[in-house]
Amino acid sequence: MSPSTPLSPTTRSTPRRNRQRARTERAELYAVLDEALICHLGVLSGGAPVVLPTCFGREDNTLYLHGSTGAASLRTAVDTPVCVTVTLLDGLVYARSVMHHSANYRSAVVHGNATLVSDGAQRLRGLRAIVQHTTPGSWEHARQPSGKELAATAVLALDLTEASVKVRTGPPVDDDEDVDAATAWAGVLPVRTTFGEPTPCPLLPPGIDTPPHVLAR
Repeated sequence: MSPSTPLSPTTRSTPRRNRQRARTERAELYAVLDEALICHLGVLSGGAPVVLPTCFGREDNTLYLHGSTGAASLRTAVDTPVCVTVTLLDGLVYARSVMHHSANYRSAVVHGNATLVSDGAQRLRGLRAIVQHTTPGSWEHARQPSGKELAATAVLALDLTEASVKVRTGPPVDDDEDVDAATAWAGVLPVRTTFGEPTPCPLLPPGIDTPPHVLAR
């Protein structure tokens, strides 16, 4: 599916509140997913909702998730409706009224039926997508998964056709009377995610330096 293909206009993926924040370009969905490092997978398990934070990866229009084959919540997600969300926080919005405080953000919500990936080659592609998304360069640098590890790992694929994106930017939106009164500070406090200095594992033998793909983060 081309990044220029509009996002789906289905009922459950169409924002109703603050519709002006909705984005319709699929490229914007890909951009939010590619920048986020953690998603939240929502499933029904035992008749109750469960939301699982997890790493993920994207290949074209498919989102890949993984987990233990022994996880009941993950098994529940197979071939049933699920919801995956990600949020990028860009700033805290301070308004003149506490009721107009807000946040600048970019968020994506994906609906669909997650499928269990059984094909061996696709499972490796899915796992590679997850590893490369969160820690670029690691798939080629570290040891490849063993047969035992693969047998204990479930890989799920979720089509990205049905999704929505919302974005809030800019200053607070206050009532006119509060703007005129000017009794409180108002503005935006930017939020940025940054990486620190790599901390080597204490069990590393001498001579193994931090590789370029880690330093590049």
